[in-house]
Amino acid sequence: MRSFSYERATSPGAAAAAAAGTANAKFIAGGTNLLDLMKLEIETPAHLIDVNGLALDRIDETADGGLRIGALVRNTDLAADRRVRRDYAVLSRALLAGASGQLRNKATTAGNLLQRTRCPYFYDANLPCNKRKPGSGCAAIGGFSRQHAVIGASEACIATHPSDMAVAMRVLDVVVETVRPDGATRSIPIADLHRLPGDSPEIETTLQPGELITAVALPKPVGGTQAYRKVRDRASYAFALVSVAAIVQGDGTGRVALGGVAHKPWRVEAAESELPRGAKAVTARLLADAKPTKDNAYKLPLAERTLAAVLREARG
Repeated sequence: MRSFSYERATSPGAAAAAAAGTANAKFIAGGTNLLDLMKLEIETPAHLIDVNGLALDRIDETADGGLRIGALVRNTDLAADRRVRRDYAVLSRALLAGASGQLRNKATTAGNLLQRTRCPYFYDANLPCNKRKPGSGCAAIGGFSRQHAVIGASEACIATHPSDMAVAMRVLDVVVETVRPDGATRSIPIADLHRLPGDSPEIETTLQPGELITAVALPKPVGGTQAYRKVRDRASYAFALVSVAAIVQGDGTGRVALGGVAHKPWRVEAAESELPRGAKAVTARLLADAKPTKDNAYKLPLAERTLAAVLREARG
């Protein structure tokens, strides 16, 4: 690990200003992703800004009946909150499907949203990776790509987003609240937070330099039967090959988002009109533009079967 300087932020605005005003600065909270990347010298920040002391670790009710989740709320606390378990069960289940208990005790809400891909080629500094070193190429393309994206990828990157929580938040239509270096705040629909790789896979979100996530706002509860199902190689401490977050209403309508298939949580609202017709019709539209490799083509029928299982469970 390379040497770096360190400071403790005193306010969200001060943290954002410090990040924008210092070359190669990074925020750190739980550190469950950043520290691993620093040890491998994939991330080499010159300056760390510790945001753990900021008052961003509360879950508060909002005026419209929803919840505001502070950026520093730990994954364990969020999953266990009685209001989340009661009204946003898909979120609680997704969190409990992620990582291990020890990691959930440290990982934060904002950090979970911003974690970087677990593509093995990204983690191997001896291999080319456009996300790690722009313009160097993508070793996953033409390599072993069993875990990689089947849709929304590009000729520069076929990595997937690793978060379970983000998939559930996408199906819930949360809004991400931030503060910029100039002190201005803004609200970003989660659909607009993560980017597809295109020609610049190293730019993973629409956050501006120095912009700090302060909270995530859940809308008022939408009811219905909520489920999260994750298919992975082993029962714990493994990332999704395919995951399904779904909310199914009594009349058969609802919402669906997929994980493990794209560079961001994958949701196509137009496909949800097919829910009364079943999983095959939904996934046909959800994955209509899929371009799988020979190694990961299995994800297409796996997504359909996983959604079918979720719908059977939801409909009793």
